[in-house]
Amino acid sequence: MEHPAGLLAVLLVVLALIFKSAEHPLLGRVFKVVPPLVFCYFVPTALTALRIIPSASPLYDWVKSFILPASLLLLTLSLDLKEIMRLGPKAVIMLLVGTAGIVIGGPIALLITKPWLPEDAWQGMAALAGSWIGGGANMIAIQESVGASDDLLGPIIVVDTAVAGVWMGLLIYLAGRHQEIDRRIKADNSAIRHLEKKMADFQASVARIPSMTDLMVLLAMGFGACWVCYYGGLRIDEKLTPHLPTGLQEIISASTWKVILVTTIGLVLSLTPVRRYEGAGASRLGSVLLYLLVACIGAHADLRKLLEAPAFIVMGFIWMSVHAALMLGVARLIRAPVFFMAVGSQANVGGAASAPVVASAFNPVLAPVGVLLAVAGYVLGTYAGLLCASLLRLVA
Repeated sequence: MEHPAGLLAVLLVVLALIFKSAEHPLLGRVFKVVPPLVFCYFVPTALTALRIIPSASPLYDWVKSFILPASLLLLTLSLDLKEIMRLGPKAVIMLLVGTAGIVIGGPIALLITKPWLPEDAWQGMAALAGSWIGGGANMIAIQESVGASDDLLGPIIVVDTAVAGVWMGLLIYLAGRHQEIDRRIKADNSAIRHLEKKMADFQASVARIPSMTDLMVLLAMGFGACWVCYYGGLRIDEKLTPHLPTGLQEIISASTWKVILVTTIGLVLSLTPVRRYEGAGASRLGSVLLYLLVACIGAHADLRKLLEAPAFIVMGFIWMSVHAALMLGVARLIRAPVFFMAVGSQANVGGAASAPVVASAFNPVLAPVGVLLAVAGYVLGTYAGLLCASLLRLVA
């Protein structure tokens, strides 16, 4: 199934079957334990492993470039920024702890696996640190800073997609058990529950049966803003980025501007009467687009590649284990809800493409929190990545 249209049809059928199964009296019991989002991710991954669908396709790139911004705008329309600010400092603390886990996890992983890795492996790992803290632009910036070769980047990209993909799947699974875990560590999630209630109350107050006009307006807003931000991101990157300080030039790209623009537009619209389009299903339509993105991310995570670079894969899992252990330990220490741990981690490791996905696994109305934390991750990416590169050089 190579044709993008056919591949899109397959993924939509998979998503439809998953959600229909979740409503089945018998099969639905499974989805009370494992949320549908986990299946939306891992079923396409399994189809890729079985060679039913490809692990690379123009469709995946198109969805990430255009569906993601449209989804973010529709999910952000009903945002209550004042209530999000009331979530408190624990969200920022967990984001910074996630960054620290990547910075110290790399040298530890290299120290353990150094005998089985090439001598210049630290350079590729430095680039990976940039990716796992900020994103693709940060990865390239660190690669150029440490002089990592393109050949070395091959197995690093395998680690990036495979290990990060497995970790994202685990975070989505934890989202389905967050209430039980929060009770066990006595986490205070009252601010999150308050935000969810405020959003639910607002949705109920403006809810209506969407008309044809409503649906047309929502699609126009989503994809119109998407194109404006895509084109605007390219132009701003071309005109403004070269005039920024060198450090900022390394972390800012057209994709970064695109995410910043679409988030800003969504925030502005959420302060206007346009916010009432939430009653016509803005966040539901945004969630549909987001689930399609999840399916594409899952299909792109070709787990067969785990066999291509075993030493690098072992290194990657050790690295991610250090990150996970630090996140879980600090979350337990400060009694931070699982939501802050999971989204803070994914804002580092996955960035704006997947942080809102993990946030929405808890509740679709929380997706914008993932976006805001991921934007902060962009800023941390290169600077923390360079620190990690220095530590990796010392270990090597």
